[in-house]
Amino acid sequence: MVSPSACAQKLLSFFPFLLVLFDLQYEGVECGSNVDVDKHLEMGKKLLAAGQLADALSHFHSAIDGDPDNYLAYYRRATAFLAMGKSKAAIPDLSRVIELKPDFTSARLQRGQLYLKQGKLDEAADDFKKVLKSNPSNQEDVEATTQLAKSDEVQRIRSQGIEAYKEMDYTTAESFFDIVLETCVWDAEVREMRAECYINQGEPGKAINDLKAASKLKSDNTGAFYKVSRIYYNLGDHEMSLSEIRECLKLDPDHRDCFVHYKQVKKLNKQIQAAEELIQEGRYEDAISKYGAVLKTEPDVPYYSSLVQERRCHCYSKSQQSSNAIRECTELLEKDPENVNALKDRAEAFIQEEMYDEAIQDYETAQQHTDNDKEIREGLEKAQRLLKQSQKRDYYKILGVKRNAKKQEIVKAYRKLAQQWHPDNFQDEEEKKKAEKKFIDIASAKEVLTDPEKRSRFDAGEDPLDPESQQGGGGAHFHRGWNQWQGFNPFGSGGPFSFKFNFN
Repeated sequence: MVSPSACAQKLLSFFPFLLVLFDLQYEGVECGSNVDVDKHLEMGKKLLAAGQLADALSHFHSAIDGDPDNYLAYYRRATAFLAMGKSKAAIPDLSRVIELKPDFTSARLQRGQLYLKQGKLDEAADDFKKVLKSNPSNQEDVEATTQLAKSDEVQRIRSQGIEAYKEMDYTTAESFFDIVLETCVWDAEVREMRAECYINQGEPGKAINDLKAASKLKSDNTGAFYKVSRIYYNLGDHEMSLSEIRECLKLDPDHRDCFVHYKQVKKLNKQIQAAEELIQEGRYEDAISKYGAVLKTEPDVPYYSSLVQERRCHCYSKSQQSSNAIRECTELLEKDPENVNALKDRAEAFIQEEMYDEAIQDYETAQQHTDNDKEIREGLEKAQRLLKQSQKRDYYKILGVKRNAKKQEIVKAYRKLAQQWHPDNFQDEEEKKKAEKKFIDIASAKEVLTDPEKRSRFDAGEDPLDPESQQGGGGAHFHRGWNQWQGFNPFGSGGPFSFKFNFN
Protein backbone atom coordinates (compact mmCIF):
# COMPACT_ATOMS: atom_id res chain seq x y z
CA MET A 1 0.00 0.00 0.00
CA VAL A 2 1.35 3.45 -0.94
CA SER A 3 1.68 5.82 2.02
CA PRO A 4 -0.28 9.12 2.04
CA SER A 5 2.96 11.12 2.19
CA ALA A 6 4.26 9.37 -0.93
CA CYS A 7 1.05 10.21 -2.74
CA ALA A 8 1.31 13.81 -1.65
CA GLN A 9 4.89 14.05 -2.88
CA LYS A 10 3.86 12.62 -6.25
CA LEU A 11 1.02 15.11 -6.58
CA LEU A 12 3.37 17.96 -5.72
CA SER A 13 5.74 16.87 -8.49
CA PHE A 14 2.88 17.30 -11.01
CA PHE A 15 1.76 20.60 -9.48
CA PRO A 16 3.23 22.94 -12.15
CA PHE A 17 1.59 20.95 -14.94
CA LEU A 18 -1.78 20.94 -13.17
CA LEU A 19 -1.49 24.71 -12.98
CA VAL A 20 -0.84 24.87 -16.70
CA LEU A 21 -3.93 22.79 -17.46
CA PHE A 22 -6.03 24.90 -15.09
CA ASP A 23 -4.76 28.09 -16.65
CA LEU A 24 -5.52 26.91 -20.16
CA GLN A 25 -9.15 26.46 -19.18
CA TYR A 26 -9.35 29.79 -17.34
CA GLU A 27 -11.15 32.51 -19.22
CA GLY A 28 -9.92 35.95 -18.19
CA VAL A 29 -12.15 39.02 -18.08
CA GLU A 30 -11.54 42.74 -18.32
CA CYS A 31 -8.04 42.27 -19.72
CA GLY A 32 -8.10 45.20 -22.07
CA SER A 33 -8.46 45.28 -25.85
CA ASN A 34 -4.84 45.69 -27.00
CA VAL A 35 -4.73 43.51 -30.14
CA ASP A 36 -0.98 42.84 -30.03
CA VAL A 37 -1.13 41.89 -26.35
CA ASP A 38 -4.02 39.52 -27.03
CA LYS A 39 -2.06 37.91 -29.88
CA HIS A 40 0.97 37.36 -27.62
CA LEU A 41 -1.22 35.89 -24.89
CA GLU A 42 -2.97 33.56 -27.32
CA MET A 43 0.30 32.41 -28.96
CA GLY A 44 1.94 31.96 -25.56
CA LYS A 45 -1.02 29.88 -24.41
CA LYS A 46 -0.72 27.56 -27.43
CA LEU A 47 3.05 27.17 -27.01
CA LEU A 48 2.60 26.47 -23.32
CA ALA A 49 0.10 23.71 -24.13
CA ALA A 50 2.59 22.27 -26.64
CA GLY A 51 5.35 22.23 -24.01
CA GLN A 52 7.44 24.88 -25.76
CA LEU A 53 7.99 26.74 -22.53
CA ALA A 54 10.83 29.09 -23.49
CA ASP A 55 8.95 30.32 -26.56
CA ALA A 56 5.75 30.72 -24.54
CA LEU A 57 7.63 32.74 -21.94
CA SER A 58 8.97 35.05 -24.63
CA HIS A 59 5.42 35.88 -25.76
CA PHE A 60 4.29 36.53 -22.19
CA HIS A 61 7.24 38.91 -21.74
CA SER A 62 6.08 40.78 -24.84
CA ALA A 63 2.49 40.90 -23.59
CA ILE A 64 3.61 42.47 -20.30
CA ASP A 65 5.82 44.97 -22.14
CA GLY A 66 2.78 45.92 -24.21
CA ASP A 67 0.44 46.22 -21.20
CA PRO A 68 2.17 46.40 -17.78
CA ASP A 69 -1.22 46.38 -16.03
CA ASN A 70 -2.56 43.22 -17.65
CA TYR A 71 -2.95 40.85 -14.69
CA LEU A 72 -3.65 37.84 -16.94
CA ALA A 73 -0.28 38.31 -18.70
CA TYR A 74 1.50 38.15 -15.33
CA TYR A 75 -0.55 35.13 -14.34
CA ARG A 76 0.26 33.27 -17.53
CA ARG A 77 3.95 34.12 -17.20
CA ALA A 78 3.89 32.84 -13.60
CA THR A 79 2.30 29.63 -14.92
CA ALA A 80 5.15 29.28 -17.45
CA PHE A 81 7.76 29.87 -14.75
CA LEU A 82 6.16 27.16 -12.59
CA ALA A 83 6.10 24.72 -15.51
CA MET A 84 9.82 25.40 -16.00
CA GLY A 85 10.54 24.78 -12.32
CA LYS A 86 11.40 28.44 -11.68
CA SER A 87 9.21 28.91 -8.64
CA LYS A 88 11.15 31.88 -7.22
CA ALA A 89 10.56 33.80 -10.44
CA ALA A 90 6.83 33.00 -10.32
CA ILE A 91 6.20 34.62 -6.92
CA PRO A 92 6.73 38.28 -8.01
CA ASP A 93 4.35 37.73 -10.94
CA LEU A 94 1.70 36.19 -8.71
CA SER A 95 2.11 39.10 -6.30
CA ARG A 96 1.61 41.53 -9.18
CA VAL A 97 -1.56 39.66 -10.20
CA ILE A 98 -2.92 39.97 -6.65
CA GLU A 99 -1.99 43.66 -6.59
CA LEU A 100 -3.86 44.28 -9.87
CA LYS A 101 -6.80 41.98 -9.06
CA PRO A 102 -7.12 41.28 -5.30
CA ASP A 103 -10.07 38.90 -5.73
CA PHE A 104 -8.13 36.57 -8.05
CA THR A 105 -8.15 33.60 -5.62
CA SER A 106 -6.25 31.20 -7.90
CA ALA A 107 -3.15 33.43 -7.88
CA ARG A 108 -3.35 33.91 -4.11
CA LEU A 109 -3.76 30.17 -3.51
CA GLN A 110 -0.78 29.39 -5.73
CA ARG A 111 1.37 31.99 -4.01
CA GLY A 112 0.41 30.59 -0.62
CA GLN A 113 1.50 27.13 -1.69
CA LEU A 114 4.86 28.47 -2.87
CA TYR A 115 5.34 30.38 0.39
CA LEU A 116 4.59 27.14 2.26
CA LYS A 117 7.32 25.32 0.33
CA GLN A 118 9.75 28.14 1.10
CA GLY A 119 8.98 27.93 4.81
CA LYS A 120 7.40 31.40 4.84
CA LEU A 121 4.62 30.09 7.03
CA ASP A 122 3.10 33.39 8.17
CA GLU A 123 2.84 34.65 4.58
CA ALA A 124 1.38 31.34 3.44
CA ALA A 125 -1.23 31.30 6.23
CA ASP A 126 -2.20 34.88 5.39
CA ASP A 127 -2.81 33.96 1.73
CA PHE A 128 -4.89 30.89 2.63
CA LYS A 129 -7.04 32.91 5.07
CA LYS A 130 -7.70 35.59 2.45
CA VAL A 131 -8.70 32.92 -0.08
CA LEU A 132 -11.28 31.61 2.42
CA LYS A 133 -12.67 35.13 2.90
CA SER A 134 -13.01 35.90 -0.81
CA ASN A 135 -15.94 33.70 -1.83
CA PRO A 136 -13.78 30.86 -3.32
CA SER A 137 -15.04 27.94 -5.37
CA ASN A 138 -15.66 24.67 -3.56
CA GLN A 139 -12.35 23.26 -4.83
CA GLU A 140 -10.43 26.37 -3.74
CA ASP A 141 -12.18 26.36 -0.36
CA VAL A 142 -11.12 22.75 0.31
CA GLU A 143 -7.58 23.42 -0.88
CA ALA A 144 -7.16 26.59 1.18
CA THR A 145 -8.60 24.93 4.31
CA THR A 146 -6.27 21.94 3.94
CA GLN A 147 -3.19 24.07 3.30
CA LEU A 148 -3.98 26.43 6.19
CA ALA A 149 -4.20 23.47 8.59
CA LYS A 150 -0.93 22.12 7.25
CA SER A 151 0.72 25.53 7.63
CA ASP A 152 -0.37 25.79 11.27
CA GLU A 153 0.85 22.26 12.04
CA VAL A 154 4.23 22.83 10.37
CA GLN A 155 4.59 26.11 12.25
CA ARG A 156 4.11 24.27 15.54
CA ILE A 157 6.60 21.52 14.67
CA ARG A 158 9.15 24.03 13.38
CA SER A 159 8.99 25.93 16.68
CA GLN A 160 9.57 22.70 18.61
CA GLY A 161 12.56 21.90 16.39
CA ILE A 162 14.12 25.32 16.92
CA GLU A 163 13.63 25.03 20.68
CA ALA A 164 15.36 21.63 20.75
CA TYR A 165 18.13 23.04 18.52
CA LYS A 166 18.77 25.92 20.93
CA GLU A 167 19.00 23.40 23.79
CA MET A 168 21.57 21.42 21.73
CA ASP A 169 19.26 18.39 21.64
CA TYR A 170 20.30 17.70 18.07
CA THR A 171 18.67 14.28 17.71
CA THR A 172 15.25 15.63 18.67
CA ALA A 173 15.71 18.78 16.61
CA GLU A 174 16.64 16.71 13.56
CA SER A 175 13.48 14.60 13.87
CA PHE A 176 11.32 17.76 13.95
CA PHE A 177 13.19 19.33 11.02
CA ASP A 178 12.70 16.13 9.00
CA ILE A 179 8.93 16.58 9.31
CA VAL A 180 9.09 20.29 8.45
CA LEU A 181 11.15 19.68 5.31
CA GLU A 182 8.64 17.18 3.96
CA THR A 183 6.43 20.21 3.36
CA CYS A 184 8.83 23.17 3.35
CA VAL A 185 11.26 21.65 0.86
CA TRP A 186 12.77 25.05 -0.04
CA ASP A 187 13.31 26.27 3.54
CA ALA A 188 17.02 27.20 3.52
CA GLU A 189 17.08 28.15 7.20
CA VAL A 190 15.72 24.80 8.40
CA ARG A 191 18.12 22.95 6.09
CA GLU A 192 21.07 24.84 7.60
CA MET A 193 19.89 24.03 11.12
CA ARG A 194 19.43 20.36 10.23
CA ALA A 195 22.93 20.37 8.74
CA GLU A 196 24.28 21.55 12.11
CA CYS A 197 22.37 18.70 13.76
CA TYR A 198 24.04 16.22 11.40
CA ILE A 199 27.49 17.71 12.07
CA ASN A 200 27.02 17.48 15.83
CA GLN A 201 25.87 13.87 15.49
CA GLY A 202 28.92 12.92 13.44
CA GLU A 203 27.18 12.68 10.05
CA PRO A 204 28.98 15.31 7.94
CA GLY A 205 28.02 13.68 4.64
CA LYS A 206 24.33 14.34 5.29
CA ALA A 207 25.17 17.89 6.34
CA ILE A 208 26.81 18.53 2.97
CA ASN A 209 23.59 17.67 1.13
CA ASP A 210 21.53 20.14 3.18
CA LEU A 211 24.12 22.91 2.99
CA LYS A 212 24.48 22.57 -0.78
CA ALA A 213 20.71 22.83 -1.11
CA ALA A 214 20.72 25.90 1.16
CA SER A 215 23.42 27.55 -0.97
CA LYS A 216 21.06 27.34 -3.97
CA LEU A 217 17.88 28.31 -2.10
CA LYS A 218 19.26 31.47 -0.52
CA SER A 219 20.99 34.14 -2.60
CA ASP A 220 24.61 34.97 -1.77
CA ASN A 221 24.74 32.23 0.85
CA THR A 222 28.48 32.49 1.53
CA GLY A 223 28.03 30.86 4.93
CA ALA A 224 26.78 27.62 3.38
CA PHE A 225 29.72 27.42 0.95
CA TYR A 226 32.14 28.09 3.80
CA LYS A 227 30.65 25.33 5.97
CA VAL A 228 30.65 22.83 3.09
CA SER A 229 34.29 23.64 2.37
CA ARG A 230 35.22 23.15 6.03
CA ILE A 231 33.44 19.78 6.13
CA TYR A 232 35.21 18.54 3.00
CA TYR A 233 38.50 19.78 4.45
CA ASN A 234 38.02 17.87 7.71
CA LEU A 235 36.99 14.76 5.76
CA GLY A 236 40.26 14.95 3.83
CA ASP A 237 38.78 15.90 0.45
CA HIS A 238 40.98 18.98 0.04
CA GLU A 239 40.21 19.31 -3.68
CA MET A 240 36.44 19.56 -3.12
CA SER A 241 37.12 21.90 -0.20
CA LEU A 242 39.08 24.18 -2.52
CA SER A 243 36.28 24.11 -5.11
CA GLU A 244 33.60 25.08 -2.56
CA ILE A 245 35.60 27.88 -0.95
CA ARG A 246 36.17 29.40 -4.40
CA GLU A 247 32.39 29.59 -4.81
CA CYS A 248 32.23 31.57 -1.57
CA LEU A 249 34.83 34.04 -2.83
CA LYS A 250 33.00 34.43 -6.15
CA LEU A 251 30.04 35.75 -4.15
CA ASP A 252 32.16 37.89 -1.83
CA PRO A 253 35.88 38.32 -2.64
CA ASP A 254 36.36 40.16 0.67
CA HIS A 255 34.80 37.46 2.86
CA ARG A 256 37.39 37.17 5.63
CA ASP A 257 36.73 33.59 6.79
CA CYS A 258 36.52 32.26 3.25
CA PHE A 259 39.72 34.01 2.20
CA VAL A 260 41.71 32.73 5.20
CA HIS A 261 40.44 29.19 4.64
CA TYR A 262 41.11 29.46 0.90
CA LYS A 263 44.79 30.25 1.50
CA GLN A 264 45.08 27.31 3.91
CA VAL A 265 43.42 24.79 1.59
CA LYS A 266 45.32 26.00 -1.46
CA LYS A 267 48.67 25.65 0.33
CA LEU A 268 47.83 22.18 1.64
CA ASN A 269 46.50 21.03 -1.72
CA LYS A 270 49.67 22.19 -3.47
CA GLN A 271 51.92 20.41 -0.95
CA ILE A 272 50.04 17.11 -1.24
CA GLN A 273 50.07 17.21 -5.04
CA ALA A 274 53.82 17.96 -5.03
CA ALA A 275 54.47 15.07 -2.63
CA GLU A 276 52.49 12.65 -4.79
CA GLU A 277 54.37 13.75 -7.90
CA LEU A 278 57.66 13.03 -6.10
CA ILE A 279 56.40 9.54 -5.24
CA GLN A 280 55.47 8.95 -8.89
CA GLU A 281 59.02 9.95 -9.84
CA GLY A 282 60.49 7.57 -7.27
CA ARG A 283 61.99 10.43 -5.24
CA TYR A 284 60.96 8.96 -1.93
CA GLU A 285 63.25 10.95 0.37
CA ASP A 286 62.00 14.21 -1.11
CA ALA A 287 58.41 13.00 -0.80
CA ILE A 288 58.94 12.17 2.89
CA SER A 289 60.25 15.69 3.45
CA LYS A 290 57.32 17.23 1.57
CA TYR A 291 54.80 15.28 3.62
CA GLY A 292 56.54 16.60 6.72
CA ALA A 293 55.64 20.08 5.44
CA VAL A 294 52.01 18.95 5.06
CA LEU A 295 51.95 18.03 8.73
CA LYS A 296 53.25 21.48 9.65
CA THR A 297 50.59 23.15 7.51
CA GLU A 298 47.78 21.12 9.10
CA PRO A 299 48.75 19.48 12.41
CA ASP A 300 45.26 19.42 13.95
CA VAL A 301 42.98 17.53 11.54
CA PRO A 302 43.35 13.76 12.21
CA TYR A 303 42.83 12.80 8.56
CA TYR A 304 45.98 14.61 7.41
CA SER A 305 48.10 13.22 10.25
CA SER A 306 47.07 9.71 9.18
CA LEU A 307 47.65 10.54 5.52
CA VAL A 308 51.19 11.73 6.27
CA GLN A 309 51.96 8.53 8.20
CA GLU A 310 50.47 6.34 5.48
CA ARG A 311 52.45 7.99 2.69
CA ARG A 312 55.72 8.08 4.68
CA CYS A 313 55.22 4.40 5.48
CA HIS A 314 54.86 3.80 1.73
CA CYS A 315 57.96 5.85 0.87
CA TYR A 316 60.12 4.10 3.46
CA SER A 317 58.97 0.71 2.19
CA LYS A 318 59.59 1.57 -1.47
CA SER A 319 63.04 3.01 -0.70
CA GLN A 320 63.83 -0.17 1.30
CA GLN A 321 64.26 1.65 4.59
CA SER A 322 62.54 -1.32 6.15
CA SER A 323 63.02 -0.54 9.84
CA ASN A 324 61.64 3.00 9.37
CA ALA A 325 58.77 1.61 7.30
CA ILE A 326 57.86 -0.93 9.96
CA ARG A 327 57.93 1.75 12.68
CA GLU A 328 55.83 4.25 10.71
CA CYS A 329 53.32 1.68 9.48
CA THR A 330 52.94 0.13 12.94
CA GLU A 331 52.18 3.52 14.53
CA LEU A 332 49.45 4.10 11.95
CA LEU A 333 48.02 0.59 12.25
CA GLU A 334 47.69 0.98 16.02
CA LYS A 335 45.18 3.77 15.28
CA ASP A 336 43.73 2.31 12.08
CA PRO A 337 44.11 -1.50 12.12
CA GLU A 338 42.25 -1.96 8.84
CA ASN A 339 44.36 0.42 6.75
CA VAL A 340 45.04 -1.77 3.73
CA ASN A 341 47.78 0.44 2.29
CA ALA A 342 49.74 0.42 5.55
CA LEU A 343 49.33 -3.36 5.84
CA LYS A 344 50.69 -3.88 2.32
CA ASP A 345 53.64 -1.55 2.82
CA ARG A 346 54.55 -3.04 6.20
CA ALA A 347 54.32 -6.54 4.72
CA GLU A 348 56.83 -5.52 2.05
CA ALA A 349 59.11 -4.08 4.72
CA PHE A 350 58.84 -7.33 6.68
CA ILE A 351 59.96 -9.20 3.56
CA GLN A 352 62.98 -6.91 3.30
CA GLU A 353 63.76 -7.81 6.91
CA GLU A 354 63.21 -11.52 6.10
CA MET A 355 60.32 -11.60 8.60
CA TYR A 356 58.18 -13.76 6.36
CA ASP A 357 55.66 -14.98 8.93
CA GLU A 358 54.84 -11.37 9.85
CA ALA A 359 54.57 -10.41 6.16
CA ILE A 360 52.15 -13.27 5.51
CA GLN A 361 50.03 -12.21 8.48
CA ASP A 362 49.81 -8.60 7.21
CA TYR A 363 48.88 -9.68 3.69
CA GLU A 364 46.21 -12.02 5.01
CA THR A 365 44.77 -9.25 7.21
CA ALA A 366 44.75 -6.86 4.24
CA GLN A 367 42.98 -9.49 2.17
CA GLN A 368 40.13 -9.57 4.68
CA HIS A 369 39.45 -5.86 4.16
CA THR A 370 39.51 -5.61 0.37
CA ASP A 371 38.19 -7.49 -2.63
CA ASN A 372 40.41 -9.21 -5.17
CA ASP A 373 43.48 -6.97 -4.82
CA LYS A 374 46.08 -8.34 -7.24
CA GLU A 375 48.97 -6.66 -5.40
CA ILE A 376 47.97 -8.30 -2.10
CA ARG A 377 47.51 -11.69 -3.72
CA GLU A 378 50.91 -11.57 -5.43
CA GLY A 379 52.61 -10.23 -2.29
CA LEU A 380 51.15 -13.03 -0.19
CA GLU A 381 52.29 -15.67 -2.69
CA LYS A 382 55.77 -14.13 -2.71
CA ALA A 383 56.00 -14.09 1.09
CA GLN A 384 54.87 -17.72 1.25
CA ARG A 385 57.51 -18.75 -1.35
CA LEU A 386 60.22 -16.85 0.49
CA LEU A 387 59.24 -18.44 3.79
CA LYS A 388 59.51 -21.87 2.20
CA GLN A 389 62.79 -20.89 0.56
CA SER A 390 64.21 -19.56 3.83
CA GLN A 391 63.71 -22.99 5.33
CA LYS A 392 66.11 -24.30 2.68
CA ARG A 393 69.14 -22.41 1.43
CA ASP A 394 69.22 -18.59 1.68
CA TYR A 395 72.01 -17.02 -0.35
CA TYR A 396 71.70 -13.70 1.46
CA LYS A 397 72.20 -15.40 4.80
CA ILE A 398 75.11 -17.43 3.45
CA LEU A 399 76.96 -14.21 2.57
CA GLY A 400 75.60 -12.33 5.58
CA VAL A 401 74.13 -9.48 3.53
CA LYS A 402 70.70 -7.87 3.45
CA ARG A 403 68.25 -8.49 0.62
CA ASN A 404 68.75 -4.96 -0.65
CA ALA A 405 72.57 -5.24 -0.68
CA LYS A 406 74.39 -3.74 -3.66
CA LYS A 407 76.59 -5.88 -5.92
CA GLN A 408 79.74 -4.32 -4.44
CA GLU A 409 78.66 -5.35 -0.91
CA ILE A 410 77.94 -8.88 -2.13
CA VAL A 411 81.33 -9.25 -3.80
CA LYS A 412 83.11 -7.89 -0.72
CA ALA A 413 81.29 -10.32 1.58
CA TYR A 414 81.98 -13.18 -0.82
CA ARG A 415 85.72 -12.51 -0.96
CA LYS A 416 85.99 -12.35 2.80
CA LEU A 417 84.10 -15.62 3.35
CA ALA A 418 85.78 -17.40 0.43
CA GLN A 419 89.18 -16.59 1.91
CA GLN A 420 88.02 -17.76 5.35
CA TRP A 421 86.48 -21.05 4.19
CA HIS A 422 88.83 -22.05 1.38
CA PRO A 423 89.45 -25.80 1.86
CA ASP A 424 93.22 -25.40 1.50
CA ASN A 425 93.14 -23.60 4.85
CA PHE A 426 92.21 -26.84 6.61
CA GLN A 427 94.36 -29.96 7.16
CA ASP A 428 91.94 -32.12 9.11
CA GLU A 429 89.84 -34.21 6.69
CA GLU A 430 86.54 -33.61 8.49
CA GLU A 431 87.15 -29.88 8.69
CA LYS A 432 88.24 -29.85 5.02
CA LYS A 433 84.95 -31.55 3.97
CA LYS A 434 82.96 -29.06 6.03
CA ALA A 435 84.94 -26.17 4.46
CA GLU A 436 84.40 -27.58 0.97
CA LYS A 437 80.61 -27.58 1.50
CA LYS A 438 80.73 -24.11 2.97
CA PHE A 439 82.90 -22.84 0.10
CA ILE A 440 80.52 -24.29 -2.49
CA ASP A 441 77.58 -22.53 -0.79
CA ILE A 442 79.51 -19.25 -0.72
CA ALA A 443 80.44 -19.54 -4.41
CA SER A 444 76.84 -20.48 -5.32
CA ALA A 445 75.53 -17.47 -3.39
CA LYS A 446 77.94 -15.19 -5.24
CA GLU A 447 76.92 -16.73 -8.59
CA VAL A 448 73.21 -16.12 -7.97
CA LEU A 449 73.36 -12.73 -6.27
CA THR A 450 75.73 -11.08 -8.77
CA ASP A 451 73.66 -12.23 -11.74
CA PRO A 452 70.63 -9.89 -12.11
CA GLU A 453 68.44 -12.49 -13.78
CA LYS A 454 69.22 -15.24 -11.26
CA ARG A 455 68.92 -12.86 -8.33
CA SER A 456 65.52 -11.70 -9.56
CA ARG A 457 64.33 -15.29 -9.74
CA PHE A 458 65.66 -15.98 -6.26
CA ASP A 459 63.95 -12.85 -4.87
CA ALA A 460 60.68 -14.12 -6.36
CA GLY A 461 61.01 -17.32 -4.34
CA GLU A 462 62.75 -19.61 -6.84
CA ASP A 463 66.24 -21.06 -6.41
CA PRO A 464 67.86 -20.87 -9.86
CA LEU A 465 70.50 -23.46 -8.84
CA ASP A 466 68.01 -25.97 -7.42
CA PRO A 467 66.97 -28.68 -9.93
CA GLU A 468 63.62 -28.99 -8.15
CA SER A 469 62.87 -25.34 -8.97
CA GLN A 470 63.67 -25.74 -12.66
CA GLN A 471 61.27 -26.58 -15.44
CA GLY A 472 64.10 -28.07 -17.46
CA GLY A 473 67.60 -29.16 -16.56
CA GLY A 474 68.91 -25.69 -15.73
CA GLY A 475 69.68 -26.48 -12.11
CA ALA A 476 72.64 -28.78 -12.59
CA HIS A 477 75.09 -26.21 -11.20
CA PHE A 478 73.65 -26.66 -7.76
CA HIS A 479 75.32 -30.04 -7.38
CA ARG A 480 78.77 -28.98 -8.42
CA GLY A 481 81.37 -30.59 -6.18
CA TRP A 482 84.60 -29.14 -4.81
CA ASN A 483 86.56 -30.59 -7.75
CA GLN A 484 84.56 -28.46 -10.17
CA TRP A 485 85.63 -25.31 -8.28
CA GLN A 486 89.34 -26.25 -8.59
CA GLY A 487 91.27 -23.54 -10.39
CA PHE A 488 88.75 -20.86 -9.39
CA ASN A 489 90.48 -17.85 -7.80
CA PRO A 490 88.08 -15.58 -5.93
CA PHE A 491 90.79 -13.01 -5.18
CA GLY A 492 92.54 -12.45 -8.50
CA SER A 493 96.26 -13.07 -9.20
CA GLY A 494 98.83 -12.47 -6.50
CA GLY A 495 96.70 -14.01 -3.72
CA PRO A 496 97.85 -16.72 -1.31
CA PHE A 497 96.38 -19.44 -3.51
CA SER A 498 97.83 -20.67 -6.79
CA PHE A 499 94.69 -20.87 -8.95
CA LYS A 500 94.64 -20.23 -12.68
CA PHE A 501 91.36 -18.29 -13.13
CA ASN A 502 90.84 -14.67 -12.21
CA PHE A 503 87.75 -13.39 -10.45
CA ASN A 504 85.48 -11.34 -12.68
